[in-house]
Amino acid sequence: MTEVEVVQLLVSPSHRLAGRPSDGPAPGPDDELVPEVRVRAGLGLVGDRYFGRAAHRDAAVTLMSEENLPRDIDPSAGLPQTRRNVLLRGVDVDALVGSTITLDSGPGPVTFAVNRPARPCAWMDVTVGPGAQRALRGKGGVRCTPLSDGVLTLGPATLTVVRAPSVTA
Repeated sequence: MTEVEVVQLLVSPSHRLAGRPSDGPAPGPDDELVPEVRVRAGLGLVGDRYFGRAAHRDAAVTLMSEENLPRDIDPSAGLPQTRRNVLLRGVDVDALVGSTITLDSGPGPVTFAVNRPARPCAWMDVTVGPGAQRALRGKGGVRCTPLSDGVLTLGPATLTVVRAPSVTA
């Protein structure tokens, strides 16, 4: 069990990074950052653009480590710029690929399968700043499938690795 902090939560009903990065992001709602999110097993975050979409079931929720944000490029960088859902302080989520984890911010544990890296795209150089895509390589967060229903809230939390990634010879 690791003591962490849920620093930011983002639920966005619209896909703002579509088309060419040179055209800039589409406008979106001002209330994407929320104090809590409802998680549904196999579906994602209630109200999010990827909720219940079959093509995104293995990537419905994206976790990112605050320590990996390229703050040297933009000191205010966070979830609105990276378009991840959950920003955690105190854990290297990128090292958890292949794991099953629980995240408990108070209302009870929520279980996630950590499926694959969230690779940074060219949009990062637009939304965060020039050089952000390169700075986030290998540190862009992880795409997850929620395995249980629950609620995540801002503030102190515990992260537990329920099943570590399998080691292949």
